[in-house]
Amino acid sequence: MLAFLWLPAAALAASGSWVASMPGILVAMSDRPSETRRATPPPGTPVGEGVISQVQWRWEPPPGQSVNAWLCHPQSCLALPMQRGSTRAFAGVSAQTPLHFRFTLPQGHRPVRVQGMQIIVNYQ
Repeated sequence: MLAFLWLPAAALAASGSWVASMPGILVAMSDRPSETRRATPPPGTPVGEGVISQVQWRWEPPPGQSVNAWLCHPQSCLALPMQRGSTRAFAGVSAQTPLHFRFTLPQGHRPVRVQGMQIIVNYQ
């Protein structure tokens, strides 16, 4: 048991993941982004001092429609080239940091409702 007490704090951090889904959102403009609510770990998730290792995402525009999409945390946004994928761009950021989607329409497109938004945050 004493050896356990000598481990660095980072070694004591648990790894795991948390999942958040967001309700559908109307994307109506090309020059003003529509943003989802901020997603944070569900209550009781043992994130502690954990940091993000990878984030997976998915979102669904109506069939045949397109939108410009980003995944954001408070300091920056990452352009999402596909409707689903994963990134390590937020690696090292606190796993308690709120994340959200941001969408705009391509120029000249009609409003669309984006649905099926989900993120999975893997942390260590």
